[in-house]
Amino acid sequence: MVEIVPARLVHVGPIASRIRDIDRLECEVFGHSAKQALRNGVYYSDQAWTALVNGRPEAMFGCVTASAISGMGTPWFLGTDEVYRHGKALVMFGPYFVRAIVDSTPNLSNLVSSANDKAIRLLKLWGFTVGEEILVGDVPFRHFSMRA
Repeated sequence: MVEIVPARLVHVGPIASRIRDIDRLECEVFGHSAKQALRNGVYYSDQAWTALVNGRPEAMFGCVTASAISGMGTPWFLGTDEVYRHGKALVMFGPYFVRAIVDSTPNLSNLVSSANDKAIRLLKLWGFTVGEEILVGDVPFRHFSMRA
C-alpha cells in the first residue's frame, strides 16, 4: 500500500540509506550526498511529500521555488527501488501533486540523468516534456519541463 504524506526530516535517513544508485549519482553530480539532497528538499521546498510503502518511507518529492516573480520552480524526486515497484500508484498520485505544484509555480524545469529510465518514463506520464541531453561534467542529463 502506498500512502503520500507531508515530507518530514525523520523520513530522510530511511530513504537516503536505501536510495537508488542512479538517484545517488544525480545527487553526487550536483555536489550533495543523498542525505543532504533530501534534507535540502525538506528545508527549501514550498511543498514536499513522502511516499510511504507499507508505512516505510521510500521516496520524497517536491518543488523548490526558483523565482516567485516568474513562477519558476525546480521539481525533484528521489527514491528507493521499492517505490518503483508501485509504479501504478505513482502514476495515479502524480497528477494531483503536479497540479498542487503548478498552482504556485507554473513553470517547472530540472535535469534528470539520461540513464534514469524509470524516472524519465514517470516524468512523461506525469505530463512533463523531456528534452535535449546536456552534459553536467561528463555525465549526460536530460532537461525536463512543464508550463501550466
